[in-house]
Amino acid sequence: MAEEAKVSEAAYSLQKITITDDSKDDYQYEEVSADDDFSLPEDDEDLSKALQTIEEQTEDAKLMEFLSVLNSEKLISDLPQAMDDFFCNFLVRLGMSRTLDCFQTEWYELIERGELRADEAGLVPDVYTRNEQLETENLSLRKDLENYRHSVNKVEEALLKMEKERDFHRMHHKRVLQEKNRLACDLKRLKAHYASYEPMLKQMSEKYQNSLTQKMLTSLERDKAMGKVTGLQAALESLEYGYAKQSSEAKGCECTGKKEFEGPTQKALREARQKKFLVVASSPCDPDEEAEKKMGKRDLKDSEFPVDPEGALSFEHAKEHTQPLKSGQYQLSSILKVHDLAVSCLALHPRKNIVLTGGDDCLWKTWGFPDGNILLTGEGHTDWLSGCCFRPSGTQLVTSSGDTTVRLWDLSRSGCILTLRGHSRAVRGCCWHSCGDFVASASADGTSKIWDVNSERCRYTLRGHKDSVNSIEFLPCSSTAVTSSADKTLSLWDVRKGLRVYTFQGHVHSCNHATFNRKGDTIASCDSSGLLKLWDMRRLLPILSIDAGPHPANQVAFHRSGDLVALASSEGSVKVLSLAVGQLSVLRGPGVEVRCVRFHSQDSLLSAGADGRVCLWSWAQ
Repeated sequence: MAEEAKVSEAAYSLQKITITDDSKDDYQYEEVSADDDFSLPEDDEDLSKALQTIEEQTEDAKLMEFLSVLNSEKLISDLPQAMDDFFCNFLVRLGMSRTLDCFQTEWYELIERGELRADEAGLVPDVYTRNEQLETENLSLRKDLENYRHSVNKVEEALLKMEKERDFHRMHHKRVLQEKNRLACDLKRLKAHYASYEPMLKQMSEKYQNSLTQKMLTSLERDKAMGKVTGLQAALESLEYGYAKQSSEAKGCECTGKKEFEGPTQKALREARQKKFLVVASSPCDPDEEAEKKMGKRDLKDSEFPVDPEGALSFEHAKEHTQPLKSGQYQLSSILKVHDLAVSCLALHPRKNIVLTGGDDCLWKTWGFPDGNILLTGEGHTDWLSGCCFRPSGTQLVTSSGDTTVRLWDLSRSGCILTLRGHSRAVRGCCWHSCGDFVASASADGTSKIWDVNSERCRYTLRGHKDSVNSIEFLPCSSTAVTSSADKTLSLWDVRKGLRVYTFQGHVHSCNHATFNRKGDTIASCDSSGLLKLWDMRRLLPILSIDAGPHPANQVAFHRSGDLVALASSEGSVKVLSLAVGQLSVLRGPGVEVRCVRFHSQDSLLSAGADGRVCLWSWAQ
């Protein structure tokens, strides 16, 4: 290692140069101050000229530096290299270490013995040094050339790939333009086709409205005629009774045993009795009621609709559980598995701790609360159950289904006692009137029906919605009902006449459910975007709107106190709105879609989901 250090040190030489202060040149130089280099005449002061002058001076400084570097390199390269240094550097570059060791050993032995002096060996000519430099530069240039060739090949490949992509995108662009032109032509043709149908649709709509009006007038005339027939029948019966009494007295007195003579009054009475049911069956109520002619010749009497109370609304249980809840929140207490498929409807017994549920498995079940023991199971529907409700007396229940039927069930016999048919599409919901004599049903065919349980027939068909009717509910102890529809509206109906009283507009998506509070002064509705709205029944105006979306809201329910509103959401949660503080809380259960929700008591809440389970929530302070 020491010898290699010596060789590396011997490869360079230093030359001492003395620079004297005396200059052989007698030329007198003028001293130029630093300020004069950057000064400009006053007349030529300009920013562009100043910048140009600075750039020229910068270029001059760079040029002087480059010349000084060239002069220094020339001075260093002018020094010839010693012969021994040349051979050492040559052997080191070739990696001939053993030859280098032999050369250095013999060289320094000769110098020490005095047989050879470094001055006598001489210097290497400049041509050899120059050849080595050129050879080194040649190798470097060859490496650069190979690198450039490799880069050029890569660029050519990239260029070919980009050309192929360009051709592909050109073809795709042409195809898109052709498709666009074709769609534009189809759109123009469809617009023209639709425009040709607009007058016909308008005419048909006018005919439909005229038909509804005519039907309504006919229904009113029928009711008037039925009233007159009933009055005449009562008068005829009284006359018949009086005539029969007189005839019996005359027969007792005369005792002649002659055959009784049938006068024109008795004949008219007999014919009226024979035509009694024919008049009722042939009345123009609704085409769907033709099936009621098959009920037999039983003497079925229509029920009377309740009369709306004057002034403030008052219900049988309006004052029960009206105390507001103390501060707290609902917590999940238990989960019950009641159906194999999704639970689609939920109802509570009016007097006992019994819960009624219907599911997509075409079954309804009653079970005890809160243990969940199954009490009764009913089957008979051929499609999913959409709604269920107990009779106010608690002895019967009604169910609606996707098989277009409404069925009445007797709990004592746990069997179907009546099947109501008349809807053309799936029945979406049902409810029982508080008097227990009427059942309402809402259908996807855009209509709702009011069924008389005693006469077992449809009393009225409520028409007016332009899309599926998703729910219907009676205002307790009155003749008013509310419906929600997929046409984004709510409607109030007078079920005594089958007429729509008012239409609430404000939702921008399909309305899924609507319900009254216990006082009857507020309606809550929800739609498929998760929007919850509260409406004032007296002023017929919206009073509150809460966005609980974006997932659909399936059902809404009021607490007995009226201070809480529960919302069944498709995102797998129950959302509870406190009207007193305006706070919306979220109750998360199993995480599946919640189909229905009900407040069971003062401090209990039930929710049913798409997994066939019912969640029980308890109020915790």
